[in-house]
Amino acid sequence: MSSAYYGIMKFEVKTQNDDLRNSSFSFLLIFALLSLIVILSNVSIKLGTISRYHEINYICRLLTIEKSSLNFKKLSKLTNLNTKQKMWDLCREIVN
Repeated sequence: MSSAYYGIMKFEVKTQNDDLRNSSFSFLLIFALLSLIVILSNVSIKLGTISRYHEINYICRLLTIEKSSLNFKKLSKLTNLNTKQKMWDLCREIVN
């Protein structure tokens, strides 16, 4: 006996619910990714600010021990202060 192949066709019916579910998922995914990017950007900015503050604090402490021109140059770059007097005033506020 030979078996006969009967071609059975399968077909799917897409409904509007499927489209709505997929578009809602896509919207939520995009929203979550954008939120993550914003949060990570804010964290990196805050970490940069904290790092800068600690570096200024460290250099001011170094200046109280060793008054080298290299330390004044580093502090000048970080704080945009041009005169040594302004840098000393800043360091006095930070160290005390």
